[in-house]
Amino acid sequence: MELLIIIGVIVLLVVIVGIYLWSTYNSLVTLNVRVDEAWSDITVQLKRRADLLPNLIESVKGYAAHEKGVFESVTKARAETLAAQSPADAAVAENHMQQALKSIFAVAEAYPQLQASQNFLQLQAEIVDTEDKIQASRRFYNGGVRELNTKIKVFPNTLFVRGLGFTEREFFEVADSAAIAEPPRVQF
Repeated sequence: MELLIIIGVIVLLVVIVGIYLWSTYNSLVTLNVRVDEAWSDITVQLKRRADLLPNLIESVKGYAAHEKGVFESVTKARAETLAAQSPADAAVAENHMQQALKSIFAVAEAYPQLQASQNFLQLQAEIVDTEDKIQASRRFYNGGVRELNTKIKVFPNTLFVRGLGFTEREFFEVADSAAIAEPPRVQF
């Protein structure tokens, strides 16, 4: 009888540990997929903004042909954004993009007839909307990364999850957070 109780306790412990491992593994897979989805959302919005920029540049070029440096910086920032593969790369590209957008909108402020252009106003509104979506996507991504990293680091998970192939993910942090605190705006 004593042996039966010991075997029953061992079986119960194995079942409890098995259920814990199963649920932990599944929750980590879910969090990992959520972070991948959030990163995908960010890249979609960054690509959308990059696709809008050539139209904005063409809209401004006709009014400010002598502002060649501004257009080159926007084009370079756009290329960096499209080439970014990781959150760190995207953060660097994001800094350059914010500076480039500020420059192009500053040029636009100097040309009242451009400010009145319906095409320019529509493009500007779409870029501001996209900036808002990027910011929301970034918050969603960082929230998912926070949950995943926390689940990986807590005890006893930290003892075995790395062996299952789960690693911490990096946050999408921008070095100059003041530059992205709010979307670029033009004051009329």
